[in-house]
Amino acid sequence: MLALTGQGDDGKTGLLGGGRVAKDDARVEAYGTVDEASSVLGLAKALTEDARVKEICEELQRGLYALGAELGTSPDAAKPFATTTAEQVQRLEALVGELEAEVRMPDGFVLPGSTPASGALDVARTVVRRAERRCVTLERAGGIPNQEVRRWLNRLSLLLFVLARYEEGRTGRAAKPARR
Repeated sequence: MLALTGQGDDGKTGLLGGGRVAKDDARVEAYGTVDEASSVLGLAKALTEDARVKEICEELQRGLYALGAELGTSPDAAKPFATTTAEQVQRLEALVGELEAEVRMPDGFVLPGSTPASGALDVARTVVRRAERRCVTLERAGGIPNQEVRRWLNRLSLLLFVLARYEEGRTGRAAKPARR
């Protein structure tokens, strides 16, 4: 059972590896948005009937968990808790390629929400885009030395778009084009 500590009542939170920062610090905004994306992926995973979509969502949640640890590590920590790698970026690219080979991609923008799971995947995509923006802000301030973080989030948002279309394709309920 988690004990209530009240340590956050002062508007600050602890970082992995030590130190405390304001709860609206750019680092907290970045890893908090990553956490939010993982939660929305959990919803998509719960809504889909497709075992492959569930498996991919869980893999992505684990990646987001590791990324959150990397972002939540104090810059003064002796060692980061996780480090996003080029190989992890390549894994996302490979998944995009696999899924695109199995489902026809739309020619333009689509209206999200053809199925509950694809709608949740599209929400996850938009949250990942926000996480990417938060990480760019943190990176510009010198808070993210690892450029693979930005690349991984960028590929993840593309993968989520493709995964949402895959989910729709599997159900036979393709997204409607945004333009008539």
